[in-house]
Amino acid sequence: MASTAADEHDLRQSERLVITASSLGTVFEWYDFYLYGLLATIISAQFFSGVNETTAFIFALAAFAAGFAVRPFGAILFGRIGDLVGRKNTFLVTMGIMGLSTFAVGLLPSYASIGVAAPVALVLLRLLQGLALGGEYGGAATYVAEHAPDGKRGLYTSFIQTTATLGLFAALLVVIGFRSALGEAAFADWGWRLPFIVSIVLLGVSMWIRMKLNESPVFRKMKEEGKTSKAPLTEAFARWGNLKIVLIALFGAVAGQAVVWYTGQFYALFFLEKSLRVDGATANIMIAIALAIATPAFVFFGWLSDRIGRKKIILVGCALAALTYFPLFQGLSRAANPALYQAQATSPVTVTADPDECSVQFDPIGRNKFDRTGCDIAKSFLAKSGISYTNVEAAAGAPAAVRIGDIPIPPVDVRSLDEAGRAAAIKTFQDQAKIALAAAGYPDKADPAAINKPLAILILTVLVLYVTMVYGPIAALLVELFPTRIRYTSMSLPYHIGNGWFGGFLPTTAFAMVAATGDIYYGLWYPIVVAALTVVIGLVLLPETFRRRLED
Repeated sequence: MASTAADEHDLRQSERLVITASSLGTVFEWYDFYLYGLLATIISAQFFSGVNETTAFIFALAAFAAGFAVRPFGAILFGRIGDLVGRKNTFLVTMGIMGLSTFAVGLLPSYASIGVAAPVALVLLRLLQGLALGGEYGGAATYVAEHAPDGKRGLYTSFIQTTATLGLFAALLVVIGFRSALGEAAFADWGWRLPFIVSIVLLGVSMWIRMKLNESPVFRKMKEEGKTSKAPLTEAFARWGNLKIVLIALFGAVAGQAVVWYTGQFYALFFLEKSLRVDGATANIMIAIALAIATPAFVFFGWLSDRIGRKKIILVGCALAALTYFPLFQGLSRAANPALYQAQATSPVTVTADPDECSVQFDPIGRNKFDRTGCDIAKSFLAKSGISYTNVEAAAGAPAAVRIGDIPIPPVDVRSLDEAGRAAAIKTFQDQAKIALAAAGYPDKADPAAINKPLAILILTVLVLYVTMVYGPIAALLVELFPTRIRYTSMSLPYHIGNGWFGGFLPTTAFAMVAATGDIYYGLWYPIVVAALTVVIGLVLLPETFRRRLED
C-alpha cells in the first residue's frame, strides 16, 4: 500500500513537471514573439530610418507580418520531424531557434551602422521566430496530451492554452520595468535591446528544465513497436482520409477559435485606442485587468471539456461571439467614450460624393495623401479623426459634401487648384469640420474621467471569456483528432493556418473594412462571418473526441 501511494505521488510529480516544463517553454516563446510587437515603434526607428518612405513601410509591415505568415510552414517542417524522431527533441530545437533569434535581435546593428542589411537581418530573424513558433505549439500540446491520463487531457492541455496570455504579460512587465528604470530617452536609444538580450537567461532555464523530461510514453511505445510513420507529410496531407480531417479541423474549429481569440485580445485593444480614442495606458490597463480576471477560465473550460466534450464548448463560444459582438462593441463604445457614442447617435456624419472620386481609406505603405479629390480629402480627415460616417452616392462629377448632424460643411473641390491652393482649401475644410464636430459634441479623445471603467472592463472580460471557451479545449481536440504516428504534423498545420492567417491578419483586415466603409463597427463582420461558418461546419462535420484513446 505504501509502495502504491509512493508510486502515485511520483506519477503526480512527473505529470506536474511535464505540464510546468512544457508551459514555461511555451510562455517563453510567446514572450519572444510578442516582444517585437510591443517595441515595434522603436524598432522601426532603429532599423528602417535610412531608407525611403515606401521601402521603410514595406520592411516594417514585412517584419511584423513575417512571423504570422511562416507559422504554417514551421508547423509542416517541425511537425514532420516530431513524428519521425520524437516530441521532446523537436521542441527543444524550436525553443533554441526562437531563443537565439530573439537574443540576436538585441545585438543587431542598426541601419545607421550597416545600412539596409539591418532591416533585412531583422526580417530574417522574425521569419525564424515564426518558423519556431509554428513547431513549438504542436509539440508542446502533443507532448502534454500524450502524458495525460484518459479523462484529463482537456485539463492538462489547458495550461498550455494560458501561455499566450502569460507570455504577453511577461513581455509587458519586462518592457515596463526597463523603461521605468532607464527613462524613455535611454530606453529608446539603447535600452530597448535589453528585453531581447535578457531572454538568453530565460532560454537557458527553459532548456535546462525541458532537458530533464523524457519522451512521451505514447510515442515511445509506438517507436518500440516499429509503428512510426516513414512519411508523415504524405500520410497527413496526400491521403484524403486524413486531409479531410485536417480541413474539418481548420474550418470547423480552428478558424472560428482564431478570430474569436484575436478579436478578444487584440482587436478590442485596437478598437479602444484607434476608434474610441482611449489613451494607450488606460486601454492597456483595462485589457490587462480583463485578461487577469478571465485567464483562469482557460483551465476551467479545459476541465469542463473532459466532462461534456470539446466540440460543444468551442462551438458555443463561436456562436456567442457571432451573436453578441455588435452589441458588446457598441456597449464598449458607450462605456469608454460616452461623448463620442452620443454624438454618433444624435449627429451622424454623412459624406455625399461621386463614388468614382472616392478611394479606400487604407494605405499600408504610407504614400497616398488622399488629397486629389474632395471625397478623398473628406474621408481621409474623418478616418484619421476616428469619426464614423455614412456614404451617400452623388451624381457623377458632383463635389463632395459633408454633413455633421444638421451642420453642412461647404464642399471642397480641389481639381482645378495648384499645390498651394489645394493645401489652403484642405486646411479650410478641416478647420470648418473641426468646428462643426465640436459643436455636434464629438470629442478629440476619450475623457478619462468619463470612462465607465467597471462596465468597460466587464465587457472586455466577456470578450476574453469567449476566448477561453474556444481556446481552452482546442489543443485536446486537435490532439485527439489524429493518429499518433502523424499527430504532430496533422494538428500543427490547421492550428497555425487558423491562428497565423485567419487570426493574425484580423486587425489589418478589419481596419481595411472600417476604412472602406467609414463604419467603426464594420470590421466586426470579419470575425462574425468566420465564427458563424465555423459553427455551421463544426456542427455538421466535426466529430466529438473527448472519449477517444490516444493509442487508437
